[in-house]
Parts: sequence; structure tokens; C-alpha cells
Amino acid sequence: MNEKITTFLNSGLLEKYLVGETTSAETEMVETYISNYPEVQNTYNTLQFNLEVVAKSNAVEAPKSILNNILDELDEKPVVNLNKKVKHISWYKFSIAASIAALIFAGTSIYFYNQNKVLQNESLIVDNEIEDLRGDIAKNNMMLDNVLRQLLKLNNPETEKYIIKGNERAKDLKTVAYINPKEKTSMIDIVSLPELPEEQCYQIWAELQGKMVNLGILDKADRRLRAMPFTENALALNITIEPKGGNNIASLENSVATISLQ
Repeated sequence: MNEKITTFLNSGLLEKYLVGETTSAETEMVETYISNYPEVQNTYNTLQFNLEVVAKSNAVEAPKSILNNILDELDEKPVVNLNKKVKHISWYKFSIAASIAALIFAGTSIYFYNQNKVLQNESLIVDNEIEDLRGDIAKNNMMLDNVLRQLLKLNNPETEKYIIKGNERAKDLKTVAYINPKEKTSMIDIVSLPELPEEQCYQIWAELQGKMVNLGILDKADRRLRAMPFTENALALNITIEPKGGNNIASLENSVATISLQ
């Protein structure tokens, strides 16, 4: 195969010719090469066969009106002697071109559809992350607001601070109570609580006119400043060891810490 034929075959003109994309000058050149060079004729036949397979497997039926118009046009023109020159059949080129165009359109549509789905999924993920971020910001703002409120209460001149330490039965026990009788608020900060058997717990009480008022259970896992029920005119605070879950009546014999509020 000489260099001229090789250059022609590598130019892509045969492929363009098969799908009807050549200019008039290119069409004339291609048909001349097909007629004069067996190597080009063989390559053309191979390409034609391959495209025909593609066209059949992805056939797109042309409108009947187009086919009728083509047939009418062929009836009006003289028959061309194919032995002298290879002529490209218009309707065949149209069919192949339509099939290839359909394949390109389908592939492009699928590509853009998939890209659109990817973008939608990414957008949804971003939206969810933004919503989560907004939720986190809202939670952090609430926590910050709560901390600020607690600081304001602690720094209030009317707030009294009471450090409650354990007796011989619970030497490592330490809690701090903050009571504001003017605003009728009270808070407790659990600093440390000695370990207890699983079936027992610590419970805090307010002594009021000979009665012990339940203020809640003290949990080691709840080591933070938290609100505590305010008891007006309370005389003292008392911490006792009670059965797990708390008790309705204080077990004063199991008292581990007490402090006077007067």
C-alpha cells in the first residue's frame, strides 16, 4: 500500500463519506479513490458493513413520506451505470446518519441525565449538611445562652454559695449549691461523688420546718451545674444514701453531708 493511499485512509474522509458529511469536492475525491484503488474499495466495504450492523441494531425507522419522496425522485432520474463509477445511495446514507445521530443523541441524553442526577444528589447532600450545620449552630446558641444565664445567676450579688462536703462516710463528696432567695432560684454543681453499690444512690433534701423536702437524686454522671428546686425558708441541705431510684422519706441515719442555710 503506497503512502498516498495510506494518507487518504487515515484522513477520515471515508467515514465522513459514509455518514454524508463530506463536501462536494470531498465526495468526488472519495468516489475516485474507491473506483481506482482496490485497497480503498475493501476498506470502504468493511466500514460499510460495520455501519450497517450498527444501523440495524439501532434502527430508526424513517418517516414513510421521506421514503416515498426519495423513490419518486429516483423514478424521475436516469439510472446510473455503477460499473463506471461508485455512487453513494442517498437513502442509505440517510438511514445510517439517522442511526448514528440517534445513538449520539441517546448517549448524550443519558450522559446529561446522569450528570443531572449526580448534581441533584450532591445538591441534596449539601442541603442536608447545611441543615445539620444550622441545627448544630442553633444547639450551640442554646447552650451558650444557657451558660450565659447560669453565669448571670452565679454572678448575681444576691446569690449565696454553699459548699457541701461529705462526712466520715463519704470523705470525697463535694457539691456546691447556689441559692438566690430574691429571685427564688437554686442550682447545684456536683464536684465529686464517692462510688456506691449499684443498688444505692445519693439524694439531696431541703430541711423545712421539721420536714425533709426531696430535691432530687445526685448522679455522678451528671457532673455539671444544673437547676435544683427552690425551697423557700429552707433551714439546711442534707445529702443521704438511699435505695436506687430514690426514696420518698429521707433516711437521716444514712446522712453523708449537711449544711445550714441560716
